[in-house]
Amino acid sequence: MAITSKRALARAAALGTAGALALGTLLGCSSGGSSGGGDEPSGTLHVLVSSAPGSDKAFKNLNADFEKKYPKVTVDFSSVPNASFAASRSSRLTAGNLDVTLGAPVEVPKWAHGKESDDALAADAGLFMDLTDEGFVKNFTPSVIDSLKYKGKLYTIPTGLSYSTGVFYNKKIFQENGLDVPTTWSEFQDVVSKLEAAGVTPFGIGGKDGWPAGLVMMGSVQSLYPTADDKVDLARGIWDGSIKLTDPKEVHVLEQTQYVYDHAQKNFAGVPYTEIPSEFANGQFAMTVDGTWDQTTIDAAVDGKFDYGVFPFPSSGNADDNKHLGGKVELRLLAAKSAPNKTAALADLDFFSQPKEYAKFVQTSGFAPAEPDVPVSDFLQSIEPYTSTFQPEWDTIWYINADAGAPAMLAFNYAGIAPLGTGTAKDAAAAAADAWSAAG
Repeated sequence: MAITSKRALARAAALGTAGALALGTLLGCSSGGSSGGGDEPSGTLHVLVSSAPGSDKAFKNLNADFEKKYPKVTVDFSSVPNASFAASRSSRLTAGNLDVTLGAPVEVPKWAHGKESDDALAADAGLFMDLTDEGFVKNFTPSVIDSLKYKGKLYTIPTGLSYSTGVFYNKKIFQENGLDVPTTWSEFQDVVSKLEAAGVTPFGIGGKDGWPAGLVMMGSVQSLYPTADDKVDLARGIWDGSIKLTDPKEVHVLEQTQYVYDHAQKNFAGVPYTEIPSEFANGQFAMTVDGTWDQTTIDAAVDGKFDYGVFPFPSSGNADDNKHLGGKVELRLLAAKSAPNKTAALADLDFFSQPKEYAKFVQTSGFAPAEPDVPVSDFLQSIEPYTSTFQPEWDTIWYINADAGAPAMLAFNYAGIAPLGTGTAKDAAAAAADAWSAAG
C-alpha cells in the first residue's frame, strides 16, 4: 500500500500485526454511537493521533482553541508512538470510543496483486464518515483533495504536506570547512571525507525506533528514480518480476544507505529520533536526513538561533536528477462512523479547516500548507527551489505486499543493514528478495 505519512514503516509493520488481527472485529462495528445531539457541540470529543513533536504541539493548540470556541466540549486527546498507532486505533474503534483519528485508504494499483490495506477495507465497510459533501472540504487545494479520494469518495482531509528526502546541514560547519552544498553523489562523498578529515561527525541518525532511519533509503530512491513515472515503473517492475531486488541499481540504493550509516555517529541504532534535533542544533554532527516536519523542533532546540539549510539527497551522478525533494500528504484526519460524538467530530474537522486555524496549525507543525494562500515560514520559502515541481516520494507510490514479510516491506531493506540489522547492503537485498519470493 502507499503510506502517506512520515511513519511509513511503523504503520506498515503494525498493519501486519494487531491492526490486521482486529479487522474482523472492526467490520462488525460500522454503526453505533450517538450523534452527540443538537447543533451545538457538547460532551467529550475523543481524538487519537500518532506522535511527533511538531504535530503534537499543533494538535494541542488546536484542541485548546476548539474548547475555547465550544466551551461545552472537552477534548480527550491521545498521541501514541508510531509503532503502536494502528493497534491503538483498531482497539478504540472496536470499543466505539473514538471520534477523530487518522487514516489513509488507498486503492490497490492495477500493477499490484496485494491485498487491500486495513484502511481501505475499513472504508469499504463503512467505518469512516464520507466527507465528500462537507462544506469545509472547499477550504483545501482541490488537487490535493482529489489525490486523497478513495473510490470516488473523500474520507480524509490533509493536515499538510511534507518533504522527507532532504539533508539538513549545519551552515556554520560547512563554512568553517570550506564546503559547498553537494549536487552529485561524488560531491556528497567528498563533503563527507573532508568533514571526517577535520574531525567532524558527518551524520546523525536516530535509529532506535527503526524509522525514520529509513529516510536515508528514501533519499537514495528519490534521485535515482527522480520522477513519478520512474518510481511507478520501478514498483511495477518489482511486482511483475522484471526488476529484482538484487539487481545492481537496487543494491546500489542500499549501498548508499550503508554509506551514510557507516559515516554516522557511533551506536546510532540505540539513539531515539527525538534526540536528533537538539544534537544537530548543538553541532554534534554536520548533517541529518530528516523531513520538513522536524524544522520547528530543530528551531525550538536552540530558540531559533541556529543557521541550517536543506538540500536534496544527491544520490545520482547527474545533478539534474537531484533537484527536487520528495513529498507527500501528511497526516490525514477522519471521523469515525461509529463516533459517539458525531456532532463534535464534524465540528472539529470544520474548525481545523478554517483558514485562520489551519494557518496556525501548519506554522506550528512545520507542514507545508494544503490550503491556498496560507503564509509559509522563511524555512519553507528557502526550500521552494526544491519543491516548486512536486515529485512524490517512494512510499507514496510503492504498494506493500503484506505477504512478503518485513525485509521487503518497502522493497529496499534498509533495516537489514548493520547496525540496524546485521548484514551488508548485499545481504539486506538478498533477504528482501527471499522474502519477496516467499510471498509467491
